[in-house]
Amino acid sequence: QVQLVESGGGLVQPGGSLRLSCAASGIILSVYNMGWYRQAPGKQRELVATITSRGVTNYAGSVQGRFIISRDNAKNTMHLQMNSLKPEDTAVYYCNADIQSPGYRRNYWGQGTQVTVSS
Repeated sequence: QVQLVESGGGLVQPGGSLRLSCAASGIILSVYNMGWYRQAPGKQRELVATITSRGVTNYAGSVQGRFIISRDNAKNTMHLQMNSLKPEDTAVYYCNADIQSPGYRRNYWGQGTQVTVSS
């Protein structure tokens, strides 16, 4: 069974940096689009950034210029480098990926990792 596992969340002061990681495991033939989403208390889940298998990236306007998404196709991993963090970046961050396994293709979510930006 395919799983996505996030790591790297935590508490950071405003202006600080964090690096999130997402690792896909299981019987995987291909990983297509991957992305990071976040959900703050009382708000809907929103897109943060996405990256295609060829490395084409897309960012939400609120994080453009501060966050960098990357992936390692050989290791089935994805990262989110978050710089100049603001209190409004506080949320649970979720990894998402489209994954091809033998006989089927599905969209998967990780369990989420908490990011808190506070002094």
